[in-house]
Amino acid sequence: MFFKQLSTYIHEHDTIIIHRHTNPDPDALGSQLGLAGIITENFKDKHVYCVGRDIDSLAFMGQMDQIDDSCYKNALVIVTDTANTPRIDDKRFTLGKTLVKIDHHPDIEPYGDISYVDTKASSTSEMITQWVYEERLMITSETARHLYAGIVGDTGRFLYESTSRKTMQLASFLRNYDFSATDIQYAMITQSIQTAKLSGYVLQHLKYTKQGVAYIVLSQKLLTKYGLSDEDTAGIVSLPGTIENVCCWGIFVEQPSGKYRCRLRSKGPAINSIAQEHDGGGHPLASGANAQHLDEVKIIISKLKKAAEHYQK
Repeated sequence: MFFKQLSTYIHEHDTIIIHRHTNPDPDALGSQLGLAGIITENFKDKHVYCVGRDIDSLAFMGQMDQIDDSCYKNALVIVTDTANTPRIDDKRFTLGKTLVKIDHHPDIEPYGDISYVDTKASSTSEMITQWVYEERLMITSETARHLYAGIVGDTGRFLYESTSRKTMQLASFLRNYDFSATDIQYAMITQSIQTAKLSGYVLQHLKYTKQGVAYIVLSQKLLTKYGLSDEDTAGIVSLPGTIENVCCWGIFVEQPSGKYRCRLRSKGPAINSIAQEHDGGGHPLASGANAQHLDEVKIIISKLKKAAEHYQK
C-alpha cells in the first residue's frame, strides 16, 4: 500500500529530492542512491537528486548532487534511513511540496505526509529492495550495488541478528546483477595506515568495567597526532565487540567544538534508549548520540553499565 502511494506521488511530481541522515553509513547512502536509481529507471522524465554532505571514507558508494533552493519548489522530498528530523542531512527538506519517510529505525518521531517504518527489516535498503523484488521494477547493476552495499553495511556483513531469511533472499536477488560483492566487502573493511595505527591504540587503551562495558575517549589532540578526523574513526567502532566478555561499548570522539560524538554498540543490552536521552537514537544494538561535554560522556558510560548489569541478571 505504501509503495503504491509513493508511486502516485512520484508520478505527480516532476522533481524528486532524496535526503538521508547526517554522518551517513552504507545503508543511508545505499537506500538514498538506490532509490534514486529506481525512480530514474522506472519513472521517466523525472529530475532526481540526492543531497547531503559527501563522506570521503564512503566515496565508493557515490557522490551527492549540488542543487539550488529553487529546485525544491513543488518537489517531492523523500528521507531514507532517518528516524527523526534533527538528524536529516541538509535542512532544506522542509522546502518541498510533499514529504515522505522510509526507515527501519524505531519510529521515535513520525513525520512526512506518508511514512513507512519497518523495524523488523535489517536495513532501509532491504525495504526498498523488497519493492523492486515484488513489483519487478527495472534497476541497473549500479542501483543493485548501492542496495546490496546498504544491506551488507547494516547487517555487519550478515553478522547481526537482524539478518533474516528475507534479508538473504533479497541479497541473493541483487547478486543477479553485474557488480562485485567482493569489492564492496573490501571497500568496507579497508583502512588507511593511520586508521590501522589508531586501531592499535584503541585496543591498547580501551577501558573495561566489571559489568562488561568497554569504552574509550578519543581527543582532538589524539586524532591530530594520527592525522585523522572524526569520519576516519568509523572503522574502529566494531573493535571492542571482538573482545571476550564485552557486551556493550562506547567510542566517544571529541569534536572541534569540544562536544563529543558517541558511537554506542551492544551484543545484548538495548542501548538506543540511552542514545535518545542524549540527542541521538538508532537501533537497540547500534546507536549514536551526542554529548555536550566530558561530564555527559561519563553519564552515558554509567548508563551503559546499568544496562549491562540489568541485562546479565
